[in-house]
Amino acid sequence: MATLLYRLGRGALRRRRLVVALWLVVLVGAGIAAATLRGPTASNFTMPGTESQQALDLLSEQFPAASGATGTIALKAPGDGQLATPEGQSVVRELVQQAATLPGVVGAVDPFQAGAVSPNGRYALIQVQFAAGGDEVTDEQRTAYEEVGSAAEARGWQVAPGGEVLGGEPEIGSTEALGVLVAAIVLIITFGSLVAAGMTMLNALIGVGVGMAGLYALSGAIELTSTAPILALMLGLAVGIDYSLFITSRHRQNLLEGLSPEEAVGRAVGTAGSAVVFAGATVVIALAGLAVVNIPFLTVMGLAAAATVTIAVLVAITLQPALLGFAGNRVLPRRLRSAVDAAAPGAPVGEEKLPVEDRSGFGFRWARFVTRFRVPVILVALLGLGLLALPTPDMRLALPDASTATEGSPARVASDLTTEGFGPGFTGRLAVVVAGDDPQATAAALPQVTALIQRTENVLAVAPPQLSPDGRTALLGVVPKTGPTDEATETLVHEVRDAVGGVKDVDVLLTGATAIGIDVSEKLSDALPIYLLLVVGLSVLLLMLVFRSLLVPLKAALGFLLTVAATFGITVAIFQQGHLADLVGLDTPAPLVSFLPILLIGILFGLAMDYEVFLVSRMREDFVHGDTAREATISGMGHGARVVTAAALIMMSVFGGFVFLDDPIIKSMGFALAIGVAIDAFVVRMTIVPAVMSLLGDRAWWLPRWLDRALPNVDIEGEGLRTHLEDRIPSRV
Repeated sequence: MATLLYRLGRGALRRRRLVVALWLVVLVGAGIAAATLRGPTASNFTMPGTESQQALDLLSEQFPAASGATGTIALKAPGDGQLATPEGQSVVRELVQQAATLPGVVGAVDPFQAGAVSPNGRYALIQVQFAAGGDEVTDEQRTAYEEVGSAAEARGWQVAPGGEVLGGEPEIGSTEALGVLVAAIVLIITFGSLVAAGMTMLNALIGVGVGMAGLYALSGAIELTSTAPILALMLGLAVGIDYSLFITSRHRQNLLEGLSPEEAVGRAVGTAGSAVVFAGATVVIALAGLAVVNIPFLTVMGLAAAATVTIAVLVAITLQPALLGFAGNRVLPRRLRSAVDAAAPGAPVGEEKLPVEDRSGFGFRWARFVTRFRVPVILVALLGLGLLALPTPDMRLALPDASTATEGSPARVASDLTTEGFGPGFTGRLAVVVAGDDPQATAAALPQVTALIQRTENVLAVAPPQLSPDGRTALLGVVPKTGPTDEATETLVHEVRDAVGGVKDVDVLLTGATAIGIDVSEKLSDALPIYLLLVVGLSVLLLMLVFRSLLVPLKAALGFLLTVAATFGITVAIFQQGHLADLVGLDTPAPLVSFLPILLIGILFGLAMDYEVFLVSRMREDFVHGDTAREATISGMGHGARVVTAAALIMMSVFGGFVFLDDPIIKSMGFALAIGVAIDAFVVRMTIVPAVMSLLGDRAWWLPRWLDRALPNVDIEGEGLRTHLEDRIPSRV
């Protein structure tokens, strides 16, 4: 593979104008396609095969008027008892009439008829039924709904439209641009050259632009959840910058060794590019592997992110060499350019022109310290990660509801007002669908179903049934005593299903946003161990191919598990338990979003393997060429520490920029990824790995002969390329 990439890098530099032109054409074409073909994103998380989804499908077929999005307008009078006055009743009737005539609305329910008035006569809830689903409600319809009650508010009443209809796509604002700015500063410091930093950033941005435009172009044909583009953006930016950083760093090193720009680029793509392809492949495989969980919205999210990573790899090994060809020696700091320019083409730069390699840098000093005190270092690191992982067993998963939205947002105001007047259960009502073959069977079953539900613990109220026009399907509203993400509500869902499961002659199914969230979370929790086992097994296999070793892959896999456990622990402590929540701008602690753990495992796996390959491949290269195991460890760390540190800081900056978004899903994803990268890069890969490698010594590189013969040689380290260069005819250089 290294030889193939070497030729690709040299070819891209030779035909750099063509390569740049082709990528610009692709970027413009994808942009035009996105502008013309873009479709809406989905804010709902459906789960085929679950009871809640079966109930929704049944409603859509037999009771379409009740299958659309719902809204709840919370109303608060200026004083107690005022709803019972003629003035109060007039205000409520006006609001019901206004809501019922909104575009896209099927009807609105009078709270006096539905009994949705608080005992103190100050609060009321107006139920609004839309014809279309939440993702099909237009922006104009949603805006008109949010403006309901402006006249009543002018008279001192508080009106707060809420409900699932307010769900929308999280917006990308200026705050996450801070992460990109920090990444640019890190690049400038790392390279000491504005040209090198700017080129690396430009390369990554072009890749992200192509990936995001292509993703939005496909959104007209496939259903994307609102978080899928955000995940693709944050991951595409991070890996795009890192992959370009690796290749540019190796290219600069090759220039300092006296190679011509073309040869330097070829070898950089052949060596560092091989690591980039491997690292990108691991991320892609891990993200695409989400399909095995068999959850459609998660599969789409994984494939969308995998596509942006694939484009980032392609851009890094084709467009980056072309841009480096335009830059020439300007990718080096000014103080080194003259020495390189003075060297003869293809000849090593003499010691009189460039200083001898400095082995007193922090990377070398840290490696010597870690290898000298390897046992205490390992114990302290393991103890620290173990303490961070302590909250992990308490992790709870759920889909976020309006009670966790940003304070002051319309959804949060409506949720808080509803909770204030009626209790938390009214913000997460359940829906029970009763469907029979004929109206008589449905009518006969309704009293039994209602009685069974009312006898279930933690049920506050059961609303009168709504019947479909043909009378075969009925919809019962169930109000829990507890909120949507409360453990007691989860227990209630299972108890209600058990209680009504024995009713004969009809189908009784429980659904609603709360039930859907519980079903999604439980299925993801069940899939998490299987996916983790798949990822860990994959890491062992891939690293066995790369390093021709048994112990190195096992060490890498165990390190990855430590990273995951510690990351989960910190995220649970802050986002679920609320410790230091103010530091990330979190208003209300809540269970983690249900798909966060499985996404985090897939993404961190690829990034962990990225750093592992970059550091350990240099250790193996030096060991194969005669260094002792300890010397090879120090050399690998010393040469790779600066680049890995820069790469990790860039990843953390890009991911951390998304913590400033208001959306709790994106905020938790950005935080968990940033912390996970920090732990894996600085604690696991740059501390535990060299300590363990020095402890293992020569045994780290042991592999049974039969297994060595059976495994294919992927040549990540460029051994085949080195042989190719040594055997090449000089005149063809």
